Amino acid sequence: MREYSIAAIPADGIGPEVIAAGCTVLASLEKRLGDVRFAIENFDWGSDYYKKHGVMMPSDGLERLKKFDAIYFGAVGAPDVPDHITLWGLRLPICQGFDQYANVRPTKILPGITSPLRNCGVGDLDWVIVRENSEGEYSGHGGRAHRGLPEEVGTEVAIFTRVGVTRIMRYAFKLAQARPRKLLTVVTKSNAQRHGMVMWDEIAAEVAAEFPDVTWDKMLVDAMTVRMTLKPQSLDTIVATNLHADILSDLAGALAGSIGVAPTANIDPQRRFPSMFEPIHGSAFDITGKGIANPIATFWTAVQMLDHLGEQEAAARLMRAVEAVTGAGILTPDVGGTATTKDVTDAVCDAIHSSNV
Repeated sequence: MREYSIAAIPADGIGPEVIAAGCTVLASLEKRLGDVRFAIENFDWGSDYYKKHGVMMPSDGLERLKKFDAIYFGAVGAPDVPDHITLWGLRLPICQGFDQYANVRPTKILPGITSPLRNCGVGDLDWVIVRENSEGEYSGHGGRAHRGLPEEVGTEVAIFTRVGVTRIMRYAFKLAQARPRKLLTVVTKSNAQRHGMVMWDEIAAEVAAEFPDVTWDKMLVDAMTVRMTLKPQSLDTIVATNLHADILSDLAGALAGSIGVAPTANIDPQRRFPSMFEPIHGSAFDITGKGIANPIATFWTAVQMLDHLGEQEAAARLMRAVEAVTGAGILTPDVGGTATTKDVTDAVCDAIHSSNV
């Protein structure tokens, strides 16, 4: 029996709903496979915790998480708590504290889900976006002076290091090398940002020499939005900075039909610390408690988590179950269906036990 310890942090909005669904699906996988167990411990950190204690998580939060094999994260953000507090109080301290420098966001059009792109269907859009997740535009450097005065100034300093850029570039090239098309697109804005972005371009060329079997090209981020929309078949693996990839991956999710189906893995490739897995969609307070949150992104990120843990059979079975359910038209309202969160969850659990999956 292989056992994995999972820290579940449902956090805010629809986070508790989708993480509960994800834990239900993991329990179904346990029963189906018989030789694997997931020991899940829930943490009540988030905006409600902040309102009671003045912090999003306790001061020893990272220390308490270190012992786990993985972190299963819901969503962060609340309408009555400033976004910079929720983000910098919980999610980013985990990503940065555990040096989860590779944010990996796969995107593809699932069976039964319609892309807003004309004449674009299953197989036409199949990407993985690799986001540098530890520095860049989200380094947290900068400040404000002369608050409230006419001469008030705010600075936001993007930090790019040779170590940081090289390691994410090498990760992206290795990932591209492992995919059938062996194709990588490097995204920057080096025509206007002539220091950090030019360094990105230079390091990309250096790392490319280590991977002669990978075909690569580079795009400016604004032109990349056009290419993603008009020529999705021309892309496969994509690497970009913290800010640029954050934006492009949301666009990718929308182009695939809904960010409600888009997953994320925050990876420490050196495996010194637990990696964290979460859906992209955010806390979505407008539908919280209505029972219609799309759990597919949470299931898909569980696939990433299982892959990371070395449970490839479980990961493949769960992904096949997800695709069988979406292909059967069991969809939540964000992707044109009428199913509830529970309907989709029950259907995926049934598919896991089906002999056809």
